[in-house]
Amino acid sequence: MLSNRELRDLVLRLADDRSSWQHLVRHDANQRTYAQVVLNEDVGVWLICWMDDHDTGFHDHDVSSGAVAVVDGLVREERLSVGGEPVSRIYSPGEVFDFRASDIHRMSHAGGGPAISLHAYSPPLNRMGAYAIDELGVLTRSSISYEEELRPPEAVGG
Repeated sequence: MLSNRELRDLVLRLADDRSSWQHLVRHDANQRTYAQVVLNEDVGVWLICWMDDHDTGFHDHDVSSGAVAVVDGLVREERLSVGGEPVSRIYSPGEVFDFRASDIHRMSHAGGGPAISLHAYSPPLNRMGAYAIDELGVLTRSSISYEEELRPPEAVGG
């Protein structure tokens, strides 16, 4: 399993090597597009393309820690917080951040034209938790496969 530092270094190296993923870039206004760039027993790396209104909703990565490098455009990350608004930050090209498996966050396009980011997960992503707030205001988690597209549920707050 790779450390968060190793994951950050990996996505930054890949971001500089456009020839390894440029052919996978495809923007679609209706949904995020994503493609796997690397997969081995220690790590999985995904390319994600973002446009206006693309949003993952709040989620975790089950047992996988990760790192994200923004290659083009602007991407917003929000960390869920109890008793207040989510903690939000916008990342631009060349910036990188990481997260632990237990972190709950949400990612979305932050405007200014299409965006591209590289996401590394260790161990490779298998399942995720998607979060919603039910009609009574109770936070719920649904376990989903990495193959399902993350979208904000209708009942999600924030």
